[in-house]
Amino acid sequence: MSPVAPVSLITGASAGIGAALAREFAEAGHALVLTARREAELNALADAIAAAGQARPLVIAADLSTLTGIAGLAGALAARGFEPAFVVNNAGFGLMGDVAELDRDRQLAMIDLNVRALTDLSLRWLEPIKRRRGGILNVASVAGFLPGPGMAVYHATKAYVLSFTEALHAELAADDVRVCALCPGPVETEFFGHAGVPDDYFPSSFARSAERVAREGYEGFMGGHRVVVPGRPNRIMTLLPRLLPRRLMLAMTEKRWQRAQRRGG
Repeated sequence: MSPVAPVSLITGASAGIGAALAREFAEAGHALVLTARREAELNALADAIAAAGQARPLVIAADLSTLTGIAGLAGALAARGFEPAFVVNNAGFGLMGDVAELDRDRQLAMIDLNVRALTDLSLRWLEPIKRRRGGILNVASVAGFLPGPGMAVYHATKAYVLSFTEALHAELAADDVRVCALCPGPVETEFFGHAGVPDDYFPSSFARSAERVAREGYEGFMGGHRVVVPGRPNRIMTLLPRLLPRRLMLAMTEKRWQRAQRRGG
């Protein structure tokens, strides 16, 4: 029987933070499997990584918001004799708008991808992750630290990711498994365009490039950190909910959303 080879699985790798994380992992010598829905973009990234002198990642196109998509990904890995030693859960999306006005099915799909799929993929390969002393890097958000009128479901999903990841970090520490929540603030990617977030919705001082977020995330993850928040302004923002009444934090995020609505109107 052929031995099973360890790989690092990165979801949502077709663009943005996921693609930047793939480059970080590749430069560090990881054998990569990249997955997302957009196969052409994944292949372009795999070719670029190979052109830079690293091993070309395996590309598996999959829609992880569906049970069949996750099962297909797992089956494709097993068929090739691979098992994840590291899992990077980056796949996810957001939507801006009042929950009463946004499409219900799209909001539920957000929960399926941001929460259910992330949980599934975090747990599915725990045995090989423990055996190989690997790790799980879950991409959360500064949004996970506070409620977010205007992006209520998105904020809630990231609060789950943060809480779940911190708990896993504690539970798996005795197994020498790294578990880390990467919590970026605004990042210069296509995310905001897809979510419907205006370019000036957040102060520019909070924004970071995907490359910087990925670099700090990788270093913090491999260094055993529980939570990584790139950028000093973003780190300060995550402290405010511990210092200020929650109703005040809610009022602050609600005011930003109300301003955006007035500008849009």
